[in-house]
Amino acid sequence: MKFEFSLITMTQPIVILLTSALLAFTTCSQKQQQHVTQPEPETAATTETNQQEPLLTGAAQMGKYLPLLKGKRVGLVVNQTSMVGDTHLVDTLLSSGVDVVTIFAPEHGFRGEADAGAHVKDAKDTKSGLPIISLYGANKKPQPDQIKDLDVLVFDIQDVGTRFYTYISTMHYVMEAAAENKKPVLVLDRPNPNGHYVDGPVLEPAQKSFVGMHPIPIVHGLTVGELANMINGEKWLEGKRKADLTVIPVANYTHKTPYVLPVKPSPNLPNAQAITLYPSLCLFEGTNVSVGRGTPTPFQIAGSPYYTKKGFSFTPTSMPGAQEPPYKGQTCYGLNLTDPADAQPFTLAYLLEMYQHSTQKDKFFNNFFEKLAGTTALRDQIKAGKTEAEIRASWEPALTNYKNMRERYLLYPDSK
Repeated sequence: MKFEFSLITMTQPIVILLTSALLAFTTCSQKQQQHVTQPEPETAATTETNQQEPLLTGAAQMGKYLPLLKGKRVGLVVNQTSMVGDTHLVDTLLSSGVDVVTIFAPEHGFRGEADAGAHVKDAKDTKSGLPIISLYGANKKPQPDQIKDLDVLVFDIQDVGTRFYTYISTMHYVMEAAAENKKPVLVLDRPNPNGHYVDGPVLEPAQKSFVGMHPIPIVHGLTVGELANMINGEKWLEGKRKADLTVIPVANYTHKTPYVLPVKPSPNLPNAQAITLYPSLCLFEGTNVSVGRGTPTPFQIAGSPYYTKKGFSFTPTSMPGAQEPPYKGQTCYGLNLTDPADAQPFTLAYLLEMYQHSTQKDKFFNNFFEKLAGTTALRDQIKAGKTEAEIRASWEPALTNYKNMRERYLLYPDSK
């Protein structure tokens, strides 16, 4: 607002009066402007405010869980993803005076370097000197003598949101052992990079295994904290027990919040492209098709010597995380999905394509396929030439029923 005054024609009292009024108005306007541009800090009461606040994993909110660990003998279920900023949770807790007694490691080991399916041995952490007990191999569940001297078990591992990613199976067994031995469990939650949707066939009870322990779809749309609550609430633990469970939720997060993992969760999921494609491509692990293990782009390509289209090829070699990859030293032909435009949600398109153009259809599937698919129907449907739309129709009503059940356990909204 602009004020103009002709001071020459005004008497002195009027000049003083108007000048005072102008100063008062200007001061008030400045205060109002300061209130608009520098609002008081707000709580996480609105979605817009949440989106502007930094995302904080459960592990990063130490003030919420350190009081639960003080004076307790603690067992940590962790791996290379268990970071608080640039520091591992083990070191973070030790420096905070927490009595960490034992480290439990899932598939791929404490440092996340072992091949998929490779036996991981018990060891000792070279930095802290703490014993590391493997929960992959013959011993997938903490034994009573391994946790008898512990007061609490803490689970902090990054998941990628698929039923067959075995870290959630490890969490199940940790909860089960804790329930059986009356030990509390603390889950430090982390975002799900594939948590913005739900898709795939729901696991049939007969196909239960370490790569599928729960009646959930391939893409379950839950964080590990939400899934832990579902496991408890649906009484999926042995004997229908319930763990004494506490979840520290992620702050300022919704299921639509984009999240790029700061640490690769396993050796063959090196980037966001691989993590996005993983739900679709992992089904190839139950076939004679390579998913690119032993190449720089695992889970971003797929192929075999038996694919008839020769436009794209790769040759797997031995490398860390894939010492003996399928078709080592052999040329494979198939699909190049490294373009960011190929980072699509779960689809059967790649599986159908590779099967339809395989010269070894009779050997395309192996006995692992049903465990990954979670159903006996998918193999038969593909062999019968069913379309993806026809196959998807068979996933109902189980998929919709799961989505309805999921709503009861959400800690975070599905919307932005």
